[in-house]
This record gives sequence, structure tokens and C-alpha cells, in this order.
Amino acid sequence: MYYNNIDIDSLPTPAYVMEERLLRKNLELLKYIADESGLNILMALKGFALWKSFPIVKEYLIGTSASGLHEALLGYEEFGGAVHTYSPAFNLNEIERIAEISSDIIFNSFNQLEKHYEFVKTINPDISVGVRLNPQYSSTEVDLYNPCSPYSRLGMVQSEFLKQIDRHIDKIDGFHIHGLCEQGVEDLEPLFEAFENQFGTYFPQLKWINLGGGHLITREGYDVQRLIRFVKRFYEKYPNIKLYIEPSEAIGWETGFLVSEVLDIVHNGIDIGVLNTSAETHMPDTLAMPYCPNVVGDTPDGKFSYRFAGNSCLAGDIIGDYRFSEELKVGDKIVFKDMIHYTMVKNTTFNGLPLPSIVIVKESGEIEVVRAFGYLDYKNRLS
Repeated sequence: MYYNNIDIDSLPTPAYVMEERLLRKNLELLKYIADESGLNILMALKGFALWKSFPIVKEYLIGTSASGLHEALLGYEEFGGAVHTYSPAFNLNEIERIAEISSDIIFNSFNQLEKHYEFVKTINPDISVGVRLNPQYSSTEVDLYNPCSPYSRLGMVQSEFLKQIDRHIDKIDGFHIHGLCEQGVEDLEPLFEAFENQFGTYFPQLKWINLGGGHLITREGYDVQRLIRFVKRFYEKYPNIKLYIEPSEAIGWETGFLVSEVLDIVHNGIDIGVLNTSAETHMPDTLAMPYCPNVVGDTPDGKFSYRFAGNSCLAGDIIGDYRFSEELKVGDKIVFKDMIHYTMVKNTTFNGLPLPSIVIVKESGEIEVVRAFGYLDYKNRLS
């Protein structure tokens, strides 16, 4: 079996397989936008952290954004450049190291700003300080992924912001918001409008604004030129403010796949293919979002239908229903498309299931098994 000219039968299973040529394609588009508009693009490690690929990524992007100490360390050690670190609340035993290695730090509340500001500036006088705001607007439909949903803990709403901003504005270099999830510039524009209407009075006193992640720029049909026009309009109005975004899925989008193997086929009203991969452990967003990942060979008019299920004891470890033109058999390889972003960063060893190997297909065509996981990876994280 071949997919994208890759011999699938030569790969270990299960395995995440990332193609360098597809990664570079995404990065070239992001660099084009940055060059045309002046937009500063960071890579959010929360969604894509395959650090063996960072030598390619840092040819195109200026740095990383982190959600805590470990991501900040990964960006600092393996990527370099800017490191923007935000957390809903910083741990006291981590804040010193975060301050040392971060170029920018974003506080979630004025309580956090007051608690840590003097300390982080003492540790790193050059660190740039920002706060996260919540414009209470988002067109994200899934509440689990909507940071602006009612009662969200993420960022200060306008009423809380206005109570204390005049006491703190001299400490603040930037504002950060986040309100998108795999969305386009047509969703960014009303989000920014709500943000500007509520907090724009203070924009002229800032050095930077970060519009967060969720910008699925590399998806087919994204209006790239409209984004460029949006950024240019921003700079016409605010020429002294640097504008950042921090996508993650846009970097890893459609750069690779998860290859699995049929271990058994059981029948209970329908044919169920039990695989050596798992929705619960290896592609958790299929249950959390939820969504049904695309599979190579699936066709609407296929004669043979199967439900794919994971090899765990969780009853709901169901990946999805698929149809094929030919009957499946034990040992067949199954390729789940677009499984590089928000997979490796979120997977688990529930039930002691082995983590998928990590494979990189080089631009030369060479296949490199970067990492294979075994029993000790499971054992050592538990005690």
C-alpha cells in the first residue's frame, strides 16, 4: 500500500508520520503573509511540538508561544527566538525560570500581575509584560474550545479590567486575546472589532498586541489576501504596535497521518474493526471535539462498511464509521489523515497502550523513525 508515494507497509504501527515537504509548504505560506503584511507569527507549542522538525520551522517563524514552563523550555532550547509565555496562573516554583527564558510574559489577571511583576522584572529586566483580555465575543461553536464562553477563567473581561487598569497601565507592554478555533479571517475581523471597541482606548500606550491562535491559515480556501489587508489596516491605524498571532494547527495542518493496523474484525450488528491505535489515547480530539477523522480508501458508495474502534477497554473508544470498496482483513493498514497537530501533544498511555512511534519523511524521501515507545515510557511516568 502506498500513500503520498510512501510505502505504508514499511512503517511501524501505530505511528505518527510527518512529511517535511508538506510542513515546508505551510511555512512558506505563513512567511509570505508575514513578509507582505508585517505580521509577526509565533508557533504555539500547545498544538504542534514535534521538535525534531524545528530546524525547518525556525527558517520561517520568529519564535514560539508557551502555556507554561515545559513548553517555554522546549521553545527556548530547541527553537530559540522569541518565547511568549502565558498561563492562567503561574506556579511559584516555576516563575523564576520562566522569567529567565521568556522574551514576553502574559498574566491572566491583575492579581497575577501584582504578585509577580516586580520579581520577573528583577530576574529579567528586558522581559516584556502583557495581560490577557476577554472580549466576551467568539464565533467558536464548541464550548470546550471557546475561551470567551460565559464564565471563562481565561482573560479579564472589560468590567474587571476597567476597575484597575489605570493603576497598572504603566507596567503593561501588550494585550493578548484568543477567541478562534480552526477559523478564518472572516471570524477574526468581528473578534478584533469587539476587542477594539472594549479595550481600544488603551491601544496607543502599547508596544504589541497578540491575537492568539486558532487561525487556520493553511486550510484550503482561507482568504490569505483578506488577512493581509486586515493586518495592513491595523498598522495604518496603530503604526507603533507590533501585531502577533500564534497559530499551531496551521503549522501542522495536513502535514502527516497516523498509520494503524487491523487487529481483529468482530460483528455485533455491524462489522467492527479493532485497531492497534485508539481514539482515547492517540487522537483524543476525535472524542472531545468530536469529529470523525478522514481515512484513506473511505468512499461513500463503498460496498463494505466498518466501525473502527480502539484497542482499549473504554466502551466509547470509537473512531468512526467508514466504507470501503474492498473487504478488510486482519493485518490491513489503516491511514488516518491529518493527525500531526493536537495528537502527540495530547496523547496518553491509558490502559498501558503503547504510544505511536514518531516518523519523519525527509524531503529527500528518506524515512526516519525518530522515536519508538515501549513499556518503560508507560512505567516511568506512573511512579
